[in-house]
Parts: sequence; structure tokens; C-alpha cells
Amino acid sequence: MKTALRRLLAASVAAAAIGGSLAACGQGKTGSGDGGNGTLTLWTHNAGNAAELAADQSIVDAFNKSQSKVQIKVQAFPQDSYNNSVVAAAAAHKLPCLVDIDEPNVPNWGWSKYLQPLSLSADLSKNLPSTVGKWNGQTYSVGLYDVSLAMLARASDLKAAGIRVPTMDKPWTKDEFDAALASLKKLGKWDYPLDLGTGGTGEWLPYGYSPFLQSFGGDLINRTDYQSADGILNGDKAVAWAQWFRGLVTDGYMAQKSGQDPTKDFLNGKSAILYTGSWAADQARKALGNDLVVLPPPDLGAGPKVGGGSWQWGVTTGCQNSQAAMDFLSFMLKPENIAKVAQATGTIPATEEASALDPAYAAGGPDSIFRQFSKSYAVMRPETPAYPYIATEFGKTVQDILSGGDAKSALDKATKDIGENIKSNNGYKS
Repeated sequence: MKTALRRLLAASVAAAAIGGSLAACGQGKTGSGDGGNGTLTLWTHNAGNAAELAADQSIVDAFNKSQSKVQIKVQAFPQDSYNNSVVAAAAAHKLPCLVDIDEPNVPNWGWSKYLQPLSLSADLSKNLPSTVGKWNGQTYSVGLYDVSLAMLARASDLKAAGIRVPTMDKPWTKDEFDAALASLKKLGKWDYPLDLGTGGTGEWLPYGYSPFLQSFGGDLINRTDYQSADGILNGDKAVAWAQWFRGLVTDGYMAQKSGQDPTKDFLNGKSAILYTGSWAADQARKALGNDLVVLPPPDLGAGPKVGGGSWQWGVTTGCQNSQAAMDFLSFMLKPENIAKVAQATGTIPATEEASALDPAYAAGGPDSIFRQFSKSYAVMRPETPAYPYIATEFGKTVQDILSGGDAKSALDKATKDIGENIKSNNGYKS
């Protein structure tokens, strides 16, 4: 689970690099000739993640043994350098046939002609929607897993404060959530009863906090045409979100900058409610046992929301044997293969069939609640090539708001800068 969080936090650096690099490269050809000799190269970011890399390699080995027409060869990169390696390879026309992609970057890679639309024999309607990467009405990637945000607490703390335990059928309203924090603060047990991970950086900022914005009724961009954030990122609902968010600091409910390991702080009794994700559940459960309760995010007006989309797989435009690459992805999506990778990573299996093979996520399993959150609450980060830029600008805005900056001014600036970026790239039209 820690690996899932590390991947999420590291993604922002890659996103910023990709945003600048791809906009500069434009929509060039990326053909490399890979796959033409019967060997298809697969690139993955998992060089530093032994468990997931081993699971991926075992699937490749099984596919290679299952037929004699082609062979898949794995090449693993450290995550920190992976995306830059893809950008450099595209510029040099040396992309492999198969790549993994952090889902929010899929539209940018599709727009830049790095990826081709998928044509698979596997039925993707069986997948969690957040495990399918789309742009411009077409599917460009598919994942074997996802993760979900949630809140963790101790049942004993909520009981001591007289707080109702929220459920999916009846999550906390905004007023209930605010009242719960006030009740917990009155107990005097913590400096701050809530930890929203405000010490985090990079992709955590849009991934973690745009769901609260969306639960207020705002968003990062107008999703009708993805051409402007005006009235959406700086409208009344967005301003209300920003004022509420900063108010959590002003009212003493959370730190302006939390510790670098919120899960450890929570388990050490430094907070009552931790906003985190499915990656932290196993560690918390081992430490707290039956006192642990997994809570849905609050409904701040437009329903509970969580971020959707993790690492997925795609086929590059230059692949000389696209059909074999598509066949391999279809092979990866067999339930036993999805379950193998999900178990290795501690993540949510993409399909019900695969979940049934994973005791943690099977019906009634200790982590099955996260699959329900993902299925019911997930909102994809905006499926536009502009997303890397949007993510960077929103992250700056979050930090300005947490620091006490004027909410409307910060949101107006981000809206203006995002609009200018989109215009300077001709609307990111295909």
C-alpha cells in the first residue's frame, strides 16, 4: 500500500515534465519499428517495485508460453525517470510497443500521438470505469487496478465524542462533518483532530483535494468542452470550497502543513480522523484491529467524491505489430492475472471476477469497501491533454489557499492561467 502512495505522490513531477515536453513536441510521429521482428518490448515504471514487477513478468512469461508467434520482452525503469524516458524515446522515434501510463496523462499522450486507440477482445465494460483511460471519445489505456480515497478513524474516539459513524447509505453532511470535528476538538486529545495530508505535494494536491471541490459542486475545468475553467474553478461553489478548506486551518481542526507520514501520525495518536486511501488500510487494521473504522468522504453538497485512475497499459502508435500488442493486453485482463497484480500491489482489482479471487476484496472481505467507494464515488481527473498543466496550477492554488491567500483571487489566477494554456495549444484539438 505504501508503494501505491509513493507512486501517486511521484506522479506530479512527471506530470509537470510531461506537460511541458509534450506541448513542445506537438503531435509528431513516434514510429520506432518495435514489434516488426516478432519481439514486442514492454516498458514499465516498476524497476523499484519488486512485487509488482514480478507479477507483471509472470504474466508476460505465461503469455509467451501460450503462443509461438511473438514474444514480449520487459524493460523496467525507475519511476522517477520513467516518464522522461518515454518523452525522450518519442522524440527519437524509439518508443516500444507497450507502455504503462499514469491514467491522468493518457489524454496528453493520446493527443501527442504517443498512443493509439485500443481494440481489444476483452470486454472492458466489466472493468471499474476508473480503470479505463479515455480521450476524445476513444479508449487509449486499460488498468488492472485502482485505489480509493477514504477516511480512517477509531470507533472508540467517535463514540467518546458522541459522533455517528457514517455509512455509504448515509455519509456525513458538511454540517455533520464540521460538527464532528468540533466535538473531537473539545475532547482535547489532539492538537488537530483532522489530518488531510496537507504536507503532501505534487499529484496528491489535485488527487486529494479536487474531490472536495467537486463535492461542493465545483471542478477543475468545464467538462462540456474542456476549453475553460471559468465559472467552474472560480465560481461561487469553488470559492465556498476554498473558504471552507482554509477554515479547517483557521478553526484549528487541521494543520496548515501536516507531517510527512500522516498514517504513522494517525497510528501514533496524533489525529482522530485521517484522510488517506486504500493503501493505508492494511497497516491501520493491523495496528488497531476492530477499533478501526473506514469512513466514506463527507457529502459537501454534491455527493461524496474520490479521485479515479491509476497506472494503466497502452499501445504506442509506432508499434509494428499492434494486433499482437492488443492480444497481450487482452491476456493481461484475465481475472487470474488482474488478481495476481492487485494482490501484489494491495490495490483494488479492476473487475468483479478478479475481486472474487482476492480474499481482501471478495464480497465481505476487509477491503471490499474501497471497491464500493471507487465504483460509486470516483471522478476521473479531467480527461484532457491540458491536465498536467491544470494539475500544476491547482496544486499552486491549494498551497496559496492553505497559506491564507485570498480564495477568489487564487482561483481567478488559476482559471486565467489554465485558459491561456489551452488557447496557446489551440484548444488541444486532435
